[in-house]
This record gives sequence, C-alpha cells and structure tokens, in this order.
Amino acid sequence: DHLTPAARSQQMARIRSKDTRPELTVRRMVHAMGYRYVLHDRRLPGTPDLVFPGRRKVILVQGCFWHGHKCGRGFKPKTNEAFWLAKIAVNRARDARSIRALRGLGWRVLTVWECATREGRLDALSEGLKTFLTGSDRP
Repeated sequence: DHLTPAARSQQMARIRSKDTRPELTVRRMVHAMGYRYVLHDRRLPGTPDLVFPGRRKVILVQGCFWHGHKCGRGFKPKTNEAFWLAKIAVNRARDARSIRALRGLGWRVLTVWECATREGRLDALSEGLKTFLTGSDRP
C-alpha cells in the first residue's frame, strides 16, 4: 500500500454508504422519468436505496468493490487480502438475505451496479430502469 495506515484509514472513512455518485445518478434518472420514491426506508429489510411503495419495487445501488461484482471495478486488493475477502463475502451474504426477505414480502428488486452508472452505459441503464419500473407488478 502506498499510503500510511493513518492516511488509508482517513481515506476509507470518507467513503459514504448513502448519497454516493452512482446512487445520485440513478436517482436523477428515475426522477427525470417522472417517478417518485422513498429513500433508504428502514422499515424494509436491507434498507433499500430507492423504494417505490405503490409499485412494491425497490432499487439497490451497489458499489462493485464493496459488494464483490465480477467486473473490472470489483477487483481484489493486494494488501490485507484476507480481511477484504472476508468483508466482501459478508456484504454479499447480507445482500442475498435482504433480497430474499424483500422478495418474500412481495417486493420486486432491481440491483444496479456502480459500473452500470458510468459514462457510455447510461442509455442502457435508463432503458433497464424504465423496463423495471413499468413492468408487471408481480414479484
């Protein structure tokens, strides 16, 4: 690692779990389409990022690194590898539990990965969001 432990700790402490750039991108897109939503509803399993109560749909915006996505951004760190692999495995297990619980309660769930919010992929993301939000309300 090229940073000191104190500098790395400071850098990691600045990473947010809410109002991230990918989440704000999705929120802007959905809002521009005319949809309104509830943010981070703690009454639901996993506290989904965007909740559409009338449609019984939720959108989870996941960071590729933190949730172990199999894309280029979901890389494995070279330092403290055991710690990070364990942390990401716990995150993935928690995500799976939350999704199962939401579906069990009759909610439809869409996971949007951070890499899908990058420049050049926004048209596909927009189409996917439209399809999800206008699709059947059956879980």
